[in-house]
Amino acid sequence: MVLFKRKPVQYLPRPVIEDDSSEVWVIPETNEVFTQYEPYLQRMDFYKQRRFICEITGHSGLTFFEALRSEMEESREVNSTFPDALKEPILRRIQFSTVSRVDNLVDEIYEEFKQDFYPGEPVLILLDDNTRLHGMIRDKANFAEQLHPDGTVKSPAYATYLVKVLDRPNEEALLDQEHITRDRKTFTKQMLRAFIKNNVTRESWSGAPWLVKPSIAEEYRIPTEVPKHLQYGAKVAEKKAMKKADQEGFFGFFASQQLPELKPAVKGQKTKPSPQDLARSKEAQFLEYQRSLNGNPTFVVSNKPNGSSRPSKSQEGEKKLQPSPAVVIKNEPPRPPSPPPIKYPIEDLDIAPEREKKKQRPPLEFLKINETDETNDEDLLHDKIDMKSVGLLLETWNTLNVYCEVFQLDSFTFDDFIQAMRFASDEVDCGLFVEVHCAVLKKLVKSEKDDNGAVQISLPDLPEEDSEDSDEEGEEEEDEEVIEPEPVVTRMTTRSSLAKAEAENLKAQANRSRSNSPEVKIHRAAEMFEGYGWIDRLRKRDFRNGGWELVIVGLLHQLSARPRMEKVCNDILKHLAPLEEEPTQETVQRQYATLNVNLRAQALQILCMLSLETKAIRNYLEECSNQMTEFRKEKIEYQKARKAALEELRRLHQERKALQPEPEKSPSPAPELDALEDSKMTGVDGESDHVVDSDEEAATPQRSLRGGLDRVLERKRKQEEEQKRKEQLAKQPKGTKQYQRVLKKIDDQKANIAKLEEKIDVVDNDLREADCPRTRCLGKDRFCNRYWWFERNAMPYGGMPNSSTAEAQFANGRLWVQGPDEMERVGFIDVPEDQKKQYQKEFHTTPAERKKAEEGPTRLSSAEEWGYYDEPEAVDQLIDWLDSRGNRELRLRKELVQQRDHIVKYMKLRAEYLAETAERADSEDLPAKRMTTRNKTYVDDHKHRCLSWHNTTALSENGHLHVDASRSTKRAKRNTDEPKDLKAINRQGKPLTRQGSRYNF
Repeated sequence: MVLFKRKPVQYLPRPVIEDDSSEVWVIPETNEVFTQYEPYLQRMDFYKQRRFICEITGHSGLTFFEALRSEMEESREVNSTFPDALKEPILRRIQFSTVSRVDNLVDEIYEEFKQDFYPGEPVLILLDDNTRLHGMIRDKANFAEQLHPDGTVKSPAYATYLVKVLDRPNEEALLDQEHITRDRKTFTKQMLRAFIKNNVTRESWSGAPWLVKPSIAEEYRIPTEVPKHLQYGAKVAEKKAMKKADQEGFFGFFASQQLPELKPAVKGQKTKPSPQDLARSKEAQFLEYQRSLNGNPTFVVSNKPNGSSRPSKSQEGEKKLQPSPAVVIKNEPPRPPSPPPIKYPIEDLDIAPEREKKKQRPPLEFLKINETDETNDEDLLHDKIDMKSVGLLLETWNTLNVYCEVFQLDSFTFDDFIQAMRFASDEVDCGLFVEVHCAVLKKLVKSEKDDNGAVQISLPDLPEEDSEDSDEEGEEEEDEEVIEPEPVVTRMTTRSSLAKAEAENLKAQANRSRSNSPEVKIHRAAEMFEGYGWIDRLRKRDFRNGGWELVIVGLLHQLSARPRMEKVCNDILKHLAPLEEEPTQETVQRQYATLNVNLRAQALQILCMLSLETKAIRNYLEECSNQMTEFRKEKIEYQKARKAALEELRRLHQERKALQPEPEKSPSPAPELDALEDSKMTGVDGESDHVVDSDEEAATPQRSLRGGLDRVLERKRKQEEEQKRKEQLAKQPKGTKQYQRVLKKIDDQKANIAKLEEKIDVVDNDLREADCPRTRCLGKDRFCNRYWWFERNAMPYGGMPNSSTAEAQFANGRLWVQGPDEMERVGFIDVPEDQKKQYQKEFHTTPAERKKAEEGPTRLSSAEEWGYYDEPEAVDQLIDWLDSRGNRELRLRKELVQQRDHIVKYMKLRAEYLAETAERADSEDLPAKRMTTRNKTYVDDHKHRCLSWHNTTALSENGHLHVDASRSTKRAKRNTDEPKDLKAINRQGKPLTRQGSRYNF
């Protein structure tokens, strides 16, 4: 039956229809009849919900009709495939069974019938020579077990089968169950489970028996009358009786060690201790306890040999005169059980803050506008970079460097990128700034020679401009009086309902007035493309003399039709196409040179986000995925070869031990470890020589450590022992030629293993560089701050090796920290008041106060705020600050420790590069490199790092820069060009990766 909330669906009873001519609605699958249409629709809506379960397959999320069809199909399939000979005995065995779980029932039935066979069942006959024949069970004889008089089993129960051999006509065999088996596919637990669910049902109350469906029971003549002790009423009565017996149980009271005085009970009364008896018994027990503590028990052994232990009358009198102390018994509640030990790691903020050490996270650095540049540089914009723009700049830089091969750009450092985004000069163009924009724009629309200039992104329709006719119509509508419709009241009104209706009326009136009022013009972007659209300009690659800036204006103007991008696009267009300037190409070029750094970052980020929709990026990601698959296969092969080499090395070591000469065996190291031992002892020798042989230093009084002379003597002794060991090894024979050959094989095997490990490291690095779909975060700390090292994946550590600025040898060189996002801040730090009080009660602080105390003054409060570390000492302090007992910081600390050497290395390279370029800028000996074009001059003045970047990738692949239009004439072959048919290969004959050359995408 179809299940709903794990219970069978109950069909509605058929209604009484008095008039046979009345209209009814029927659901044929359930045979339910409805006299009204509304209940019929409600029932159909119920059946069409995807909340039903197929009882046989267990599939959920189905409609009733899908589940019913699934059950019918599975039922037919199960009944046709399940062995007919097993159906009746299995159903008889299951009938009235009280096993609660169906899994346990399946296991029990399967084990019972696994070696039991029935007449008419096809089987396999196992002969002694391991041959198999097909047979059919004709008859079966069961023999009960035999017992000894003492009850032990004499012989277990067994069965004998008369089997007809199908492979040999007219032959029969008398076999036991050890020589018979079934085909594996005819009787499995999965088939048995489906057969049980298809033919057996069970009610939902606890202890309910399994019942064969009535139609099936009638077919196999299985009794269906449930025994009385298994019926629901009997089970309920049994539970009530057990509960009553528990309530009427006797809870006695345990008397003290002193037995109370026994008195004959009064007839007709029950002996029940009174409260006075209970108090008296407790008092006597307390007195006895005090006497044992004072060392004065009641019974004292007399010193007289024949004396009795009974006290004298005088003692009894003294006892009577002593007042009995008042006893107050306090019933202390039982101590709660001690909490179980904490199993780390746990939630980071559930770890108690340290009160004594009070460690603080190392202070963060923040991106400053003149961090590496002069404050009075006239060629740079000095606008303050907003905290929100830092994330946009990082995102844009990462996208351009990860997909630099798609954009045909040389890689560049983040410091050069920041400087290029600030560069603004009327005389000199920054090649990095111009090429980045042109390269991204070229991916949005193809050239007119390629696929007819197809647009590669989805664009909204242009914003509609108000015509004169619409203005006149609007004026006429303003003159007419607008009759406001009163809110229609369709039910009993209250104050709140009238207020809601009035609010809706006011909102509709405001919308109507907004639509009637003419839109205020804020920029003149639409007037710049009257005869020459921005898409046509982009198809022709007309980027010179402000052409690419004009394309960006047209693109942003069209994107402003999207509500989510309207504000940011209009903010940029206000500056690029102001109302007080003429809408010309020269205006846009001049205005872009003075555009705010934050608006520049927003514009470039919009372009990069649009480029991710293009087919070129999708193809690149697919190619990277295929490349990673090949790398993984290659790594598996290397790992298999390394495992085999290690096994061979272990075998060679065993062979070496067996061939090693017996007399020369000593506790000295093995021959192949001499090099390692000698390398260790070399440092000791040099140190000892420096200490002992320098007489002048020994004569000078120095502050010696405790036991320093003893350590010197110990080193000298070890040195002498090592010298003797070497002399002894030199005198020993070299062993047999076979022994020497084994040693040679061991050295060769070690060299082979080293090569394989080197190859595995290379493939791992290739996998890291090809992992381009998303930038991977290092992890999060206890306050949900995210830590990013952008060189971790999808790019070489030091940038592309053939870049024009490859001498920098780093890409970003900083460890970036991003604040928590809104959901994490609300869920972990700014928690509700009740959770804050609970946390305050447990740790004597709130999560927000703890964040303030442990992060110090340089804390981040939202995901739009960014800080960074650029000093190796700060990285080590950060690793020390992280607590590995927390879930998040355990993973983050593991990643930081694993990547620490790489992070520190490129931090140092960045510091060296910035110091070197600063010295180069200060020196006046180096002449400036000058390159003149038709319009502007490109100068490498050694003062601005961004000017030393050149797009050699575009020059080698296209023959021209992105800012220039494609040339129709055949270009001359350059020295940087390579034949298209040839690909650079490594020593293994495979294409080089990004670390050695370029991917061939």
